[in-house]
Amino acid sequence: MKQKRAIPALPITSTSLIAAALLVTTALALCSCRPQESAKPEAGDAARTPGPEIPVAPETPAAAEDQAVTEDQANYLSLVAAGDNLFHDVMIRPNRETQSYNFTACYSEIKPIVEPADIAFINQETPLGGEVYGFSGYPLFNTPQEVGNALKAAGFDVINHATNHSMDKGEGAVFATMDYWDSVPGIHYLGIHRSQENRDSKKVIIEKNGIKTGFLSYTYGTNGLPLPRDKPYLVSLINESVMEKEIKALRPLCDVLIVSMHWGVEYQHTVSGGQKRLSRFLADNQVDLVIGHHPHVLEPYEFLDRPDGQKTLCFYSLGNFISAQDTAPTQLGGIAFVRIKQCDEKITIEEAGIIPVVNHYENGLSGFKVYPLYSYTADLAKKHLLRLRGISITIPWLTALAEETLSGGNILLKNPFDKKAHS
Repeated sequence: MKQKRAIPALPITSTSLIAAALLVTTALALCSCRPQESAKPEAGDAARTPGPEIPVAPETPAAAEDQAVTEDQANYLSLVAAGDNLFHDVMIRPNRETQSYNFTACYSEIKPIVEPADIAFINQETPLGGEVYGFSGYPLFNTPQEVGNALKAAGFDVINHATNHSMDKGEGAVFATMDYWDSVPGIHYLGIHRSQENRDSKKVIIEKNGIKTGFLSYTYGTNGLPLPRDKPYLVSLINESVMEKEIKALRPLCDVLIVSMHWGVEYQHTVSGGQKRLSRFLADNQVDLVIGHHPHVLEPYEFLDRPDGQKTLCFYSLGNFISAQDTAPTQLGGIAFVRIKQCDEKITIEEAGIIPVVNHYENGLSGFKVYPLYSYTADLAKKHLLRLRGISITIPWLTALAEETLSGGNILLKNPFDKKAHS
């Protein structure tokens, strides 16, 4: 915070007191809420080892109080978004004693970031089809539904399922995934649909703090596994004519419009031409926020100008959240943080940034857990399995990678919800 310069004291006179009072009341009257200003990917995801008129000042203190109340009526919304929740087969291990699954510990370190948010989004890379389809990892994934339980416990409430792995276990697993989430209170899932009528009529709109936030989601494809001929609606694919129609249908119903995009080129920190073209398309269609994922590594974010004079905030890729991938760059992901203000029916993004996170696991492919970079320690880094294999996983290296990738962006190295950290 910039330090304010001390103003020299002036002699106090009755004239100066009157002038000061007028200045204060005029300033209060002027208070108002002002807005601030693909290349086709490969089917990867493998773990490589298993002059305006001056307003008249209010005449009474009550008028000034009314002005303050108006300012207080501005609505605020906080949102966090995480990248690829990608469970490989080595991560799917039941408890030895109970033979049951529990993944809550994987997210214990990031729960203080996720739980306080008004809305928390995550890209669930793989189906949660249930045991009947066989739990498996690369190349055809099916993840225990207990992972969903752990996501819910951590505070996530918006789950994306439009990914290149949506069809890994066929249409039955897609329906089983929907059945599961429909049984979990407070969860909104994106990108998979029971029917065309369901897709057209079921709008994902979340109202919090007087702000209505709408969601849509799309993926570039499903790894060559086709959608059923009689169910082309099952998974939302990137198709500009369909997207434009769905965006125009949802836009008037919400204050904030968010689109989840599964796009880009795997393992590239740079934004592809396809991503650039599609982000421009989304901005032209008045989307407020784009949440990108699929490359498994961090990519930059930016604000795009829109024809209506507003801005579109686009996070191109939030990287991996948790996985068993075994290259150093795939261990660094990010949680996007956005704070939105609504005042006089205008939406402003008050704050935006990325909290870098580290995907940690240890010898024997055990102890999988996500840590915010700001709480990841040198001792933990020494235990990382890749470090034991001679691959550089150090805090300085992770920090440098985040700074290089997000150059010019806001890197958050503390919990934005922790008031003590900001004092």
